Amino acid sequence: MKIATLIIVSLLSSPFLQAQDYSSLFIPDSLRKGADLIKREEEYILTIKSAAKFTISEKHVYSILNSAAANYASYQAYYDKFSSLNNLSGRLFDKWGKQLKHTKKGDWKDYSAYDGFSLLSDARYKSNEFFSADYPFTVEYEEEADFNGTQGFPRWIPQSRPGMSVQSSRFTIIAPANYKVRFKQLNFPGEPLITQKGDVKTYVWEVKNLVAKKYEPSAPPFTELTPVVLFAPSTFEVQGFAGDMSTWEGYGKFMYQLIKDRDVLPAEVKNKVHELTDGLKDDREKSLVLYDYLQKNTRYISIQLGIGGWQPFEAAYVAEKKYGDCKALSNYMIALLKEAGIKGNYIEIYGGSTPPPFVSDFSFSQANHVIACVPLAKDTLWLECTSQTASGGYLGSFTGNRKALLIDEKGGQLVNTPLYTIKDNLQQRVVQATLDSEGNLMADIHSRYTGLQQELAHSLMHDASKKEREEYLNRMINLPTYQVVKNSYEEEKGRVPSIKETLQVSVTNYATVTGKRLFIAANIFGSASTKMPADTARKYDYLVKNAYREMDSATIKIPPSYSAESLPKDVLLNSKFGKYTSSVKVDADKITYYRIMEQYSGRYPPTEYSDLVKFHDQVYKADRSKIVLVKGE
Repeated sequence: MKIATLIIVSLLSSPFLQAQDYSSLFIPDSLRKGADLIKREEEYILTIKSAAKFTISEKHVYSILNSAAANYASYQAYYDKFSSLNNLSGRLFDKWGKQLKHTKKGDWKDYSAYDGFSLLSDARYKSNEFFSADYPFTVEYEEEADFNGTQGFPRWIPQSRPGMSVQSSRFTIIAPANYKVRFKQLNFPGEPLITQKGDVKTYVWEVKNLVAKKYEPSAPPFTELTPVVLFAPSTFEVQGFAGDMSTWEGYGKFMYQLIKDRDVLPAEVKNKVHELTDGLKDDREKSLVLYDYLQKNTRYISIQLGIGGWQPFEAAYVAEKKYGDCKALSNYMIALLKEAGIKGNYIEIYGGSTPPPFVSDFSFSQANHVIACVPLAKDTLWLECTSQTASGGYLGSFTGNRKALLIDEKGGQLVNTPLYTIKDNLQQRVVQATLDSEGNLMADIHSRYTGLQQELAHSLMHDASKKEREEYLNRMINLPTYQVVKNSYEEEKGRVPSIKETLQVSVTNYATVTGKRLFIAANIFGSASTKMPADTARKYDYLVKNAYREMDSATIKIPPSYSAESLPKDVLLNSKFGKYTSSVKVDADKITYYRIMEQYSGRYPPTEYSDLVKFHDQVYKADRSKIVLVKGE
């Protein structure tokens, strides 16, 4: 008998091997390759009891191979006014499958699910965390929870991250036979197994042996690359409010129930609306004046209590308290507009710079935020009601370029928010600098940013303290030693806002001094900071989300008696990924430099990745080209 066989037989007969299935020895090599984490076993059982009640049982077993997946040793179980936890357990196993620990009731700590900005919330969670320095080890968690209110069901994503292999994952729905189970399969091969016994129908989805996927920068969302099944109710009920989510129209009608008749304003606010708008004739102008009033007289505070997680506080409440969450402030803005004779709309949307892909042909809640909009004769005015500084009409990277749900008395209607193109996203920089014979540089930088390009400057202007702004500015430029001596900002609001930034910068040893020569980079402040990694084995498309244009010009006064010995050649790069031009001239005591960089948005297949890397390598090299100045006799 071979030695390896003897070892396995010995292990199988060992009395301490209490859970041999959890031994890391039994993980196939194919699942280990490229993995930090093995999902050994996962099961969800969703039992739909009625339009208002359901139960979910969960079991999760992870073998954690290294510290990159150490966070999976912890578990959080959430609950709130509409849900209760019936059972929680956790077990820890070593690499051999020996149980090291089983959680007791006191091991589970109870916390408020405070998000850092909500004033009030009834969301809570229980948490446990196992620790082991001896990799690999395995954790098992089980949970059961009851839900009173069926506005949404969990989605099933067996393989939720790069570096995760899946040995087995299953999702089961048990429902009355006459209940319409709605689901949407993405990248899932085949159909669910459906069986019926009496008046109960069971649906089962299962996957096995999914090998780990490699992380690739700027890849498509992971939900495009791996099996996903979305679930949503048909008829449902939440705290006495009933609806049918089978269509966007039906879902919108349910949401309209929650906002209807909550737009009544106090008399003093009504009077203020007329004082501000009665002398104006244009609805856009009226809307912007009222938006300015909203910004100056309210502030954002999140409140998540019961049905209030979906239903806005009444307009009168916001008028009195001077605060509200996104729902309440948007509803208040719509009430102000209504008093001025202008129709505003309530918009459900996903807020964030990297929203998940929107599934248009499957109606269910895909939002975490609410904004308002005003349909005008020629266009639509979009209003972010939680910001006290945003330009009226500008949504930017937080809610721009995505689908949203417009809700009114007719129900729900999908709409698109504005896309910010290369014409909108500009950076124009003019530099006037003086170089001394020691290689030190003094520069005045005048920059104008528009669209998405102005968002950082907007944050520095409005959100950062003077100290925070100065600290950031003194580490943002890709130079070894410099100091921003002065800074100032000027903003012009609009549908595509712009900000003018003025900096005075002192740079020590900007030029390298070697004997009678100075080596200087003409591109002072706008060079590409990093190179793209080469990847000949790339598997996934490369996504470039935003397009932009940078236009830089610099005039550098050089020290007396110096002249150009060597100049970079003019560069012109033109590709499907973008465009780049640069040129350098020296005339008497002055260097003049011009640069234009354009990035195009797009989705590029892996076969084009090497060309994309080549383009950016050429830009990187051109941005770092040197001028050689030599001192005359």
